[in-house]
Amino acid sequence: MTKDTRIQALGQLGKWMLNLDETSLHTIQRAHYKNPWYTEEYILKQFQSLGQQLTDEKLNQWLANYPDIESSKIVGLVLAGNLPLVGFHDILAVLMSGFVAQIKVSSDDAGLTPMVLDRLAQVEPLFAYKIDLVDKLANYDLIIATGSNNSARYFEYYFSSKPHIIRKNRNSVAILTGKESEEDLKKVGYDIFDYFGLGCRSVSKIFIPSGYPVSTFFEAIEHFNQSKAHFKYNNNYDYNKSIYLINGEKHFDNGFLLLKEDKNIASPLAVVFYEEYDNIKDVVNTINNCRERIQCVVTDGSFDLEVPVFPLGSSQCPALDDYADGVNTLDFLFANQ
Repeated sequence: MTKDTRIQALGQLGKWMLNLDETSLHTIQRAHYKNPWYTEEYILKQFQSLGQQLTDEKLNQWLANYPDIESSKIVGLVLAGNLPLVGFHDILAVLMSGFVAQIKVSSDDAGLTPMVLDRLAQVEPLFAYKIDLVDKLANYDLIIATGSNNSARYFEYYFSSKPHIIRKNRNSVAILTGKESEEDLKKVGYDIFDYFGLGCRSVSKIFIPSGYPVSTFFEAIEHFNQSKAHFKYNNNYDYNKSIYLINGEKHFDNGFLLLKEDKNIASPLAVVFYEEYDNIKDVVNTINNCRERIQCVVTDGSFDLEVPVFPLGSSQCPALDDYADGVNTLDFLFANQ
């Protein structure tokens, strides 16, 4: 396949993602029963987000600086399953680089990745020779693996002999200046609650000016109170609330989210940590010092940060060149052709 052929096929896939057929919608509805975290709303949100990126124009722009190469090398992919189709960008990068993708999907995938790849092979049958879904990786030349901090240590050891990208746990943070409107703060709610806060781009901590009225923030995110209707989210909310109450730990509670002062970046599910600041330079230093644990920052301020910055409300909508962990997947692949 040529680069143009691949781009045209992915462009067609993007159009399908934006206008799913009845059979695909039925598969999506069934996915929720296989993985309760994959609600129909959030699966469709992911399809819309991906479909908006898979246009001929955006794909051409993304690949413009890379050669048109076909490779017989095999890239082993170990995909996470915390979000619907969370590993699709890695698959996309491998296929658009001309490699063979040997894919181990997560047990949480609920059949979504195979459905998308089947559709791609229908659009362009040559992709069927470039995609191999497996239970166990074998005979691979490169590796891209995503997992928890614990599994990442295992990956680093197990895949050490091959060129690799190993991804660990990361979280995202928000910086509030205190000048945000109610609508701005509502946007932060999407960064927190989309996909129930399970993604590496989900905001798990907010930095707020000293004396910031928490009630202002809570009022703006009331729109997201439906999260509590999800039994697994609610179980986490109830559990963490009970722990804080038993231990006498100070926290704020609006009935569906717990806000707790904490220096850590990663918070439990249904909890957002906060940290007050007097000098914004201290926040910048804190974030830059923790950049290996932070996926992105959402803010409408302008700061000298060493991690990717997104406008409020857009953390879950990365562009094609917004690479996880700041590692350019295409550069890695083409360097190992």
